[in-house]
Amino acid sequence: MTSVLDLAPVVPVVVLNDAADAVPLARALVAGGLPAIEVTLRTPAALDAIRAISAEVPGAVVGAGTVVSAAGVDDAVAAGARFLVSPGWTDSLLDAMTSSGVPFLPGVATASEVVALLERGVGEMKFFPAEAAGGTAFLKSLAGPLPGARFCPTGGISLASAPDYLALPNVGCVGGTWMLPGDAIAARDWARVESLAREAAALR
Repeated sequence: MTSVLDLAPVVPVVVLNDAADAVPLARALVAGGLPAIEVTLRTPAALDAIRAISAEVPGAVVGAGTVVSAAGVDDAVAAGARFLVSPGWTDSLLDAMTSSGVPFLPGVATASEVVALLERGVGEMKFFPAEAAGGTAFLKSLAGPLPGARFCPTGGISLASAPDYLALPNVGCVGGTWMLPGDAIAARDWARVESLAREAAALR
């Protein structure tokens, strides 16, 4: 599979309370040009949502976010997740993600965590929480001493700030939720989601 960082400029971070919304939501995102979809394991509906998207939305590359345990890795992959994203990492979680057979983005917020992952042969990671942890200034500071690391910053990023991240040489894509407003999800306004996704997909 193409690197998760190169599938689209923006990875929607999806929190679903009703698995029945998964397929129409994913279809709207894919139609808008955002095929990589991170479904967070924060709700009881998450695994069913991943399963449904994997089975019914052929254009989607569905992944699991908020993966924080080896069991979560196994459950997500069994449900059909094609990539994994964690908010942080430990040795045991990294081992589980490495042995899963699917691409993964372990979360980092410090230079030491980045160095530790590079030592383990991992060069692609999630920078989280991006805005709270230093934003674009932090990532610019890492580019010189740690050129082997590429990032998907997530956390507090908006349509307005995304281009500043995407302009950095060590950023492949950003994660965000702004194309998934709560009122649109509640109203099942998939046309609005598709429109916002198209706007996000045009960012480079």
